[in-house]
Amino acid sequence: MNRCPTCGTQYANDARFCTKDGTKLIPMPGSAGPIATSDSGRGTAVGRPEQPKPATPTNLVDKVLDGRYLIVRKIGEGGMSFVYLANDTATKDRYAIKVLSAALSADQNAMQRLKREASLGMRLAHPNVCHIIRMGETQDGLVYVVMPFVEGEILSDRNNRRGTLSVDEVSKFVTDIASGLHVAHELKIVHRDLKPENVMICRNEDGTERAVVMDFGLAKERRADAELQKLTATGIILGTPEFMSPEQLRGKPLDARTDVYSLALMTYEMLTGKLPFTGRTQQEMMIARLRSEPVPLRQARPELDLPEAIEKVLGKAMQRNPDDRYSTAPEFAAALAVASDRKTEKSGIGRLFGR
Repeated sequence: MNRCPTCGTQYANDARFCTKDGTKLIPMPGSAGPIATSDSGRGTAVGRPEQPKPATPTNLVDKVLDGRYLIVRKIGEGGMSFVYLANDTATKDRYAIKVLSAALSADQNAMQRLKREASLGMRLAHPNVCHIIRMGETQDGLVYVVMPFVEGEILSDRNNRRGTLSVDEVSKFVTDIASGLHVAHELKIVHRDLKPENVMICRNEDGTERAVVMDFGLAKERRADAELQKLTATGIILGTPEFMSPEQLRGKPLDARTDVYSLALMTYEMLTGKLPFTGRTQQEMMIARLRSEPVPLRQARPELDLPEAIEKVLGKAMQRNPDDRYSTAPEFAAALAVASDRKTEKSGIGRLFGR
């Protein structure tokens, strides 16, 4: 179970934020963590040769894909895919192999879109993007993509471990994320699933850190209009679309500005440990993004003495109407960088807001 450190309300393990006050949840003492499993104890009947099992997204360890990628171990999974660490049998380089679920692989429309985006994703080689190297399919019909293996700490884990990040650290990470987003946006690729779980914090050779955006070209096109109709009738939401833009919740066409909105929500969370919209239920938190104004940054955490200029930058980036936001991710990152510099805070506000 998870609990809210502010009000003490308890939630299931898959909940991340308190629906009453927006505070990030923490594990309750004694809660069981993820359970690791191993297939090293498998045996075979005496005198009976082991028959090879058909490959499925869950049993690829020790198998070789394309006669080249030796699957070492599973390193992650989600509702639509499984991710494995693989070694190139020739070069010994390490790669991440994302194997799509059978349900997604059987969706012809989704696969056509993924193939189009995979072809573009191969052009996304950039220090702040984990790009697609190739897309393939096994003899058993499993669709997979090959990506560089990126080591580091997932941003959501950093947020959970630290609670809040410093203004300078947040500004640096936002600049990195925006740089990666811009490369994709120039190719007309919208991430659509930008969230802390899809950003890795990596360490450079010189000891500095950089943020790397994951899952480009594989982000699900999440049309939540049908979900909202279902919510109205049942009060139940599937998944936790905490970083969706209002236009995404409405099922409207998306462009780069939807990623700017999601990045602004991530920035708010990094600075405060909370999300800017609250509600008694997850349904109300979603609807709040469609109808309500966000909780002002400095009101959420007054004790942190965050610059007013940052609050204004985030207010612009979180506008419900995409036309009222920053038009590009680098524009938002540049405005945040100016607002984060207390030495130029006064002049920064004037430049950013026409005063």
